[in-house]
Amino acid sequence: MKNKKAGYTLIELMIVVALISILLGIAVPKLVATMHRSKEGATKTNLSNIRAAIQVFYADNEGVYPEDDLASLTSRGKYMNNIPVTTIYNIYHHPTSSKVELLSVDSQPLSDTAGWVYVSDRAHPRWGSVFINCTHPDLNGLTWSQF
Repeated sequence: MKNKKAGYTLIELMIVVALISILLGIAVPKLVATMHRSKEGATKTNLSNIRAAIQVFYADNEGVYPEDDLASLTSRGKYMNNIPVTTIYNIYHHPTSSKVELLSVDSQPLSDTAGWVYVSDRAHPRWGSVFINCTHPDLNGLTWSQF
């Protein structure tokens, strides 16, 4: 009688490892891209929330936008509890930031440091506008500051 050893051959193990590597090579990039898209979506939603709070402030204050760094939106929590963060992930890797920079007629357009830019100057044609402080493209190829 022959003695058969139970187990797998080296070839069988190599095939299994190769198949798992191929599956991981397909799945991991898709997962990473999905995570980046969700962060972009959250940042764009935060932008919409800030814009909505500014519009409510405008209506409450008889046609006057906030003239500060949006701290008036968060004071007493009437319009927002806090300024949300931007999570901009691209090849430039901006840090997560809730910083609000003010833009006036005389200031530079964007510092490109992430966070938000708010036009608080009444003389500026975009008075009351807020946008994302980034000049780089998102995953769809659109510039962040266009939103």
